[in-house]
Amino acid sequence: MEATPVTLSSAHLSTVSCGPSLARAFVAAAEVIGRVSDGESLNAALGDLKRRPLAQTLAAAAQDLCYNALRSYGVVDVALERLLQKPLTASPLRGLLLAALAELAARPQSAHAVVHQAVEAAALLGHWRAKGLVNAIMRNFQRRMHELLAEIEATEPGRYRHPQWWIDALRVAYPLEWEGVLLESNRHPPMVLRVNRRRLSAKAYVEKLDRAGIPARALGGDAVLLETPCRVERLPGFAAGEVSIQDAGAQRAALLLDVRDGMRVLDACAAPGGKTGHLLELADCELLAVDADGARARRIAENLSRLKLSAKVVVGDCRDPEGFWEGRPFDRILLDAPCSASGVVRRHPDIKWLRRKTDVSEFGRTQAELLDALWRVLAADGKLLYATCSVFPEENGLQVRNFLLRHSEAETLPLPGLAGWGEGVPPPCQGQILPSADSDGFFYALLKKTSA
Repeated sequence: MEATPVTLSSAHLSTVSCGPSLARAFVAAAEVIGRVSDGESLNAALGDLKRRPLAQTLAAAAQDLCYNALRSYGVVDVALERLLQKPLTASPLRGLLLAALAELAARPQSAHAVVHQAVEAAALLGHWRAKGLVNAIMRNFQRRMHELLAEIEATEPGRYRHPQWWIDALRVAYPLEWEGVLLESNRHPPMVLRVNRRRLSAKAYVEKLDRAGIPARALGGDAVLLETPCRVERLPGFAAGEVSIQDAGAQRAALLLDVRDGMRVLDACAAPGGKTGHLLELADCELLAVDADGARARRIAENLSRLKLSAKVVVGDCRDPEGFWEGRPFDRILLDAPCSASGVVRRHPDIKWLRRKTDVSEFGRTQAELLDALWRVLAADGKLLYATCSVFPEENGLQVRNFLLRHSEAETLPLPGLAGWGEGVPPPCQGQILPSADSDGFFYALLKKTSA
């Protein structure tokens, strides 16, 4: 399903790094990281944090600390275990140490402030007796940092900051590109905008950004890449619906589906609605957006309202389309299938550590059920675009191959316009986009139901 874009900036940490507010940011981050360690998603834990009456700068700094710790988790988690004499069970205190160790590794020049504020944060968490433990762990790490990091980064999980099973799976799937995929997945994600072509062109919006002092460049189509991420409030015309935040790879979906005016279109597993909005920007169509999560479905309506676009939004299980289908076949279906989200882990670094190898097979079963169910409500000669934000073949190419074996009336269609294929080379029938400086990882396959 579509990932929620995340924009981070080290400026937030710079603002609080030398004062007592860093301790408060550590406290907020400690609670979030503790909850993630207990199995909760980072999005959910951060959502609770953002609903608190915290100063904007403090909340942003806490978020940056969380992302820094989880991107470095494969290193700082191991370092912490080696520094502890016995396992630490208190989740917030463990979260504090993970955040503080990651911050110290990233900012050794600010060691005094980081150590002092981490100790103060232990007191703010109510762990007065733990102040000595935090102080000892931090100072021990400071003394042994180069030695410890060298030892940990000599292992593949430490070097690539991914679980070993994930590294092994990518090495098999992409013998030449696997290392680049891992390294790119640890970088800060790009902030890409989708310009609403009903309002203005990408070129015109880049000029608008330039006048606002926001450097950017067009990527092709409706996509615009910001040189430096910024808050949406700074984007000219955002509130008026001139532009949305959407990764360049995700913007391929609406274009590949080939929607035209007057068509009946189903956007399945549609939340939070980025692709829904793009489809409606491209064509005057009759669109039904369905998602199983009521809270996330409300976000579809909110996003469409900002864009001044309309669609019917329904809460329902797309594995059982008869529950919301009115009997009229759809000309186009976009299935943005639930998946491992392995192509967007730089935006959701907790995913690497919360996922298990068996989860990929579980997602595969759900994807197969969705494909078979939605195929029933596709019109003859209609098209279904299968999309994931995964880089694992089990969810992508293998999923499509097995679907074609089950459905003789299905055929794959070429995917024009995907990067990586030169002039004169026929477009592929399946497209795997790997994470890069401009795009997250996505997979697309366009399926047509033949009339025969």
